[in-house]
Amino acid sequence: MNIPQVLGYARIAGMPAVTGLYTVLLPLLAFAALGASRHLVVAADSATAAIFSGALSEMAPVGSGAYISMVSAVALLNAGFLLVARLCRLGFLADFLSRTVLVGFLAGVGVQVGLGMLYDMLGLVSDRHTPVLQALELERGIPRANGMAALISCVACLILLLGQKYMPRKPVALAVIGLGMLLGWSGLPGAHGVRLLGAVQGGVPVLHVPVVPWESILALLPVSASCVFVIIAQSAATSRAFADMFHETVDENRDILGLSAANAVAGLSGTFTVNGSPTQTAMAVRVGAMTQRAQVVFAGVTLCVLLTLTGPLAWLPHCVLASVVFCVAMGMVDLSALNRIRRESPGEFWLALVTAATVVGVGVEQGIFIAIALSLFRHVRHSYKPHTMVLRSDAATGAMEVEPVHVGAQTEPGLIVYRFSADLFYANCQLFAQDITLLVETAPVPVRCLVVDCSAVTDIDYSAACVVRDVFERLSEQQVQVFLGRVLPYALADMERHHIVGAVRRENIFEQLHPAVAAARAFIAD
Repeated sequence: MNIPQVLGYARIAGMPAVTGLYTVLLPLLAFAALGASRHLVVAADSATAAIFSGALSEMAPVGSGAYISMVSAVALLNAGFLLVARLCRLGFLADFLSRTVLVGFLAGVGVQVGLGMLYDMLGLVSDRHTPVLQALELERGIPRANGMAALISCVACLILLLGQKYMPRKPVALAVIGLGMLLGWSGLPGAHGVRLLGAVQGGVPVLHVPVVPWESILALLPVSASCVFVIIAQSAATSRAFADMFHETVDENRDILGLSAANAVAGLSGTFTVNGSPTQTAMAVRVGAMTQRAQVVFAGVTLCVLLTLTGPLAWLPHCVLASVVFCVAMGMVDLSALNRIRRESPGEFWLALVTAATVVGVGVEQGIFIAIALSLFRHVRHSYKPHTMVLRSDAATGAMEVEPVHVGAQTEPGLIVYRFSADLFYANCQLFAQDITLLVETAPVPVRCLVVDCSAVTDIDYSAACVVRDVFERLSEQQVQVFLGRVLPYALADMERHHIVGAVRRENIFEQLHPAVAAARAFIAD
């Protein structure tokens, strides 16, 4: 399944078809040796192919010797940039990819890839790389669709869907590919204008360093930087998504090293940039691949094909290959996971939909980073307006119970125990000041002591420290004594550095809450 697919990616890249096969030979082995992910398939990818082909086609004729050399040079530059990224430990970027984002990301990639496959399934051709433009052009091109290609695609999809339901562990897709080649050999598709894959050159790659003028290398740097941006983001998202699926851990920095090695051998073997592919990873997982040993076998099969079996591939109809990829892509849209997210967390459900829509409407790399930005914004929003509450003694049990801050809330006559459930920073410190002012000014009995439960406060920045000091100094002027309870060592260090300890007095700061409350009660009793 993957071998014909990488031949299609070679077409997007503007490279000879055989170079698509080269992407699943040495690069696969390099990542299997150095990468950490058990599932990630590193091979040709449509996103990076579209990036460098669009830029390099303006610098040299597509398919020319100069163009091919520059394409391989981009892969080598990518390897260098990725090595620098590994040394800088940029794998931490994957930590900002939540499960919600990953579900939306895979759904968006599935829709994007499936939309592109519809062209070949209907016997149409498009030079558009943007999904929105592809959809608009597809709508206008349906009247020109090839009926035979559409019929073959429908039958192939039906067989694949029935196989997935009733024989999920059987190589049904491989059987469909084989039947497609037999059908192409019969001459029936060709007689009805259905396009076949065509002749594919055989032979193994010859290792060499591409020769590119220095001024061209400088022009290739921004192209390579764009590719690396996509490689890190997409590979990390794909690796994390499939690791979560099998409850495994990932080492993103080792994966970046593996990607660097894979791109290095890609450039030296005369092929183009490789990337962690969501669709090819999904294909491998669907047929039972659980470790990189499967990719080593894949590389071995590719070698056999290059040496002896490129002939039969020529008979494969494009519509059959597209049908296989289309069904895999649609399987990446996990409706059950989206429905679970919608039921449990509607806000995150919309985040998943925005991620998917951005991937489809704008691009893979933009979708990932917009999703990360929205996730961080959502998290900051919770920290910006955290839960704040007043603790009160339960009449029956005597235990401390919480209630939201409101006008007239008080723990007991003369005493307020207040909890702020987040770190204090420049964006939320005004809420801290407003809550305390409200509680003190509206208390039914004049407040003599305020106890602040600092259990959730581990960090205080400069802006927040200024506000906190000002609040405590105003309370001191109003003859309100301040006590701090559950002060963690990290918070205490910040309080000492920002001179908050002096505004409260060191003896009024406690590691537990109950001693602080007891000290406040004793002060009120005096």
